[in-house]
Amino acid sequence: MTDARTNFLHRSMFPHISPLGRRRMIAGAAGSAGLIGLGGTGAFAQGAPQGVPAAAPPAGGGDAGQSAVIDVNRARAAPIPIAIPDFVGGDPASATLGHNIAQVITNDLGNCGLFRPIAPSAFIQPSGAAAGGPSAVPAFQNWAAIGTQALVTGQVQASGSTISVQFRLWDVLAQKQLQGTAYTTGQANWRRIAHIIADVIYQRLLGEPGYFDTRIVYVSLTGPRARQVHRLAIMDQDGANNRFLTDGTWMVLSPRFAPKGDLICFMSYANQQPRVYLFNLATGQQRVLGEFSGMTFAPRFSPDGQTVVMAVARGGGSSIVTVNLASHTTQQITNSNSIDVSPCYSPDGSQIVFNSDRDGTPQLYIMNADGSGVKRISFGHANYTSPVWSPRGDLIAFTRYGGNEANFSIGVMAPDGTGERAIAAGWDVEGPTFCPNGRVIMYFSQSRAVGNQGQGFSSQLMTIDITGFNQRIEPTATQASDPAWSPLGG
Repeated sequence: MTDARTNFLHRSMFPHISPLGRRRMIAGAAGSAGLIGLGGTGAFAQGAPQGVPAAAPPAGGGDAGQSAVIDVNRARAAPIPIAIPDFVGGDPASATLGHNIAQVITNDLGNCGLFRPIAPSAFIQPSGAAAGGPSAVPAFQNWAAIGTQALVTGQVQASGSTISVQFRLWDVLAQKQLQGTAYTTGQANWRRIAHIIADVIYQRLLGEPGYFDTRIVYVSLTGPRARQVHRLAIMDQDGANNRFLTDGTWMVLSPRFAPKGDLICFMSYANQQPRVYLFNLATGQQRVLGEFSGMTFAPRFSPDGQTVVMAVARGGGSSIVTVNLASHTTQQITNSNSIDVSPCYSPDGSQIVFNSDRDGTPQLYIMNADGSGVKRISFGHANYTSPVWSPRGDLIAFTRYGGNEANFSIGVMAPDGTGERAIAAGWDVEGPTFCPNGRVIMYFSQSRAVGNQGQGFSSQLMTIDITGFNQRIEPTATQASDPAWSPLGG
């Protein structure tokens, strides 16, 4: 095996080698529990959905220029001005929750780059009486005067360990209500209620599902660069409610969510044997997935959640195999005497994208789910790794490095290989993962270390729109890598 192929296999299995780090290796080679459901929910006004809603479709009729309901492309060019006053509360505890819920909604919508929350200091109408009460019609002229297109009003009532939340979404220019929904749940779920409301607003105004009621699983990095502790961690998509799933005794890598968000698969070096494990988020239990003579790594679930596809090291290379979670049967689906790694199913489960060095350098390939019909799709003068299929099925994201590339980049292309473009670049940017609606990609970005102690090194999660718009740092409790986005509600 050539040095380049050895380093490619090492890169696939050991994405956090220290102290040299991945850049120096490549240069040397030439080149908790489950979430509580919402109970007892009800809807009010204009036939709003019951329970945890799938957001309503955009309002029809009228000139789009006279309405808050616009498409995503227009919102990118001119974010929707939206006012989100504090939700009304009849007592101090309820008022505090009302303020907090409004703030989370504001942050969700503002951070996505498609909305422009109006500062409360600009409000003409006092925030505590945003609409004269949650059931009253707002004084639309007061909101139009400060440039508001969409207005959110709401009320919170805390009672013991339970809260009831009502909200209404108004189109200020059209002077009509677009949505009205009520929720009842435990107080501990107040942040999730806020994310759900933000999702409803997003879909009602933009016409596609939101992604705020989601979580991120990632690898937490702590300690000196040469002796970093790797722990699995999970948090809400906005960085809140962070908790660690493993204690750092063993290195962990490449966590991935199951389609229902109840399981995670990941690679662990437990007992010095690198293998793929399953982690049950409801119970905290974990178990090794399959028994193989070589190491297993780079796992992902099938869209139906019944199968895990992963790579198994064999000799100087690796093959892609599937493991049925119910029957525990395994099937090898590639056998090219090459390094075949990083498989990912298409949303309908009919195809798999993976990367392989079978043509000499790491490139992207697509095959049918049974391993037939292999076709190369990447042809740039660089190396391609870590492919992931968009939930929409229209794009494949990947990491690109080497060749003519001075730095790493995150790119996207169509499943047939056309339309390749970079959307983010840096010294080391890797590991793309799509949000559930396919609109935003998260990845991790690492800075160059200097000196024997790794001074200057950092590793953080980033998000960016698939067009290369609205690049942001994702807040984490520690340095972080290897993010994976949950399904909506997962």
